[in-house]
Amino acid sequence: MIKRFKSGPRMSQAVVHGDTVYLAGQVADDFDSSLEQQTKEVLAKIDGLLKEAGSSRDKILAVTVYLANIADFAAMNAVYDAWLDKANPPTRACLETRLADPRLRVEIVAIAAA
Repeated sequence: MIKRFKSGPRMSQAVVHGDTVYLAGQVADDFDSSLEQQTKEVLAKIDGLLKEAGSSRDKILAVTVYLANIADFAAMNAVYDAWLDKANPPTRACLETRLADPRLRVEIVAIAAA
């Protein structure tokens, strides 16, 4: 069975298949805020989607972080590390890339157990 959450004409924000929750890349709504604020907003969205899909932060399996500027790595990690369930760290990759809007500083994708 497949269950989709917050679906639009192009994509769903979350999809559950079997015991796995797949989240679309999450970005901040406030494009003009700081990297730290964008990261907090993105992580809050991830928490909300996981809850809606029947999962939680402690069940995250893998995270991919996309930064517009790799120089923001330490600042993003400061926010991420405060949010992370340290007893259950997921796998993670972080890379620099051009994001959809030049004002966006961070996008995060996650996969979790249901």
